[in-house]
Amino acid sequence: MKKGSSGTRREPDFAPSVRVPEVRVESSGFENEQPPRRAQSRNARPSKPKRPRRSLFGHLFYWCFTLGIWALVGGVALIAYYATQLPPIDQLAIPKRPPNIAILGEDGSMLANRGDTGGAAIHLDDLPAYLPKAFIAIEDRRFYSHHGVDPVGIFRALMRNVIGHGGMQGGSTLTQQLAKNLFLTQERTVSRNIQEAILAVWLEHKYSKNQILELYLNRVYFGSGVYGVEAAAQKYFGHDASAVSLQEAAVLAGLMKAPTKYAPNRNLQAANERAAQVIAVM
Repeated sequence: MKKGSSGTRREPDFAPSVRVPEVRVESSGFENEQPPRRAQSRNARPSKPKRPRRSLFGHLFYWCFTLGIWALVGGVALIAYYATQLPPIDQLAIPKRPPNIAILGEDGSMLANRGDTGGAAIHLDDLPAYLPKAFIAIEDRRFYSHHGVDPVGIFRALMRNVIGHGGMQGGSTLTQQLAKNLFLTQERTVSRNIQEAILAVWLEHKYSKNQILELYLNRVYFGSGVYGVEAAAQKYFGHDASAVSLQEAAVLAGLMKAPTKYAPNRNLQAANERAAQVIAVM
């Protein structure tokens, strides 16, 4: 270091000889500024989230469910309408047998009969066990499990009719057949079938299964102008219903499908063939 003329020591100065002006950046609100938005139309509405589209199975289920509900409502309304066409349930009663005239010989044998023949009423306990079982097996195998109407039997009959196997089939239960024979006509109409079902449910509510079966056997038509199993046994076999054999019981049960066609006094071969079918399903 050099000394100055005054003899004093001068410290070195490392600061630049030219001063750089201080630059200050002041906040002008840039931190609050938002990026520019797109101009929106005054009438533009906020877009709604899109709903997931239903699958084909979803559409099918929806329409099937809807149609099922409407079918149920329509069915209930139809049943209610035809129920109003019946006499009051509390006024229904088992009608008496129509009168007939029987001409007997001195020995008690019947010489002639005028009018339909109705045999004496017989109790189930007086019949061999296989006689009522034959009717249940061929006419209504779920007799003891349904409540007057058998949906399974109706569906099975419809399927057989569509396929065409075994000829036309009916889905009527023994209780429905009894209701038809007691209270209704033999015409085949939709209204009569609905009324038949209503009466069958009423019979199931009022009587036990054995009472219904007993009424059925004593009231059903067996052809040749005879009603009831006792009159049928006397007509076709010449003895009481309590003494019928298994083959004869099957013949009587087979008559229910077509009393005139399978009557043993008119077509013995057809009656025996039908009886063999009854025994096969027993």
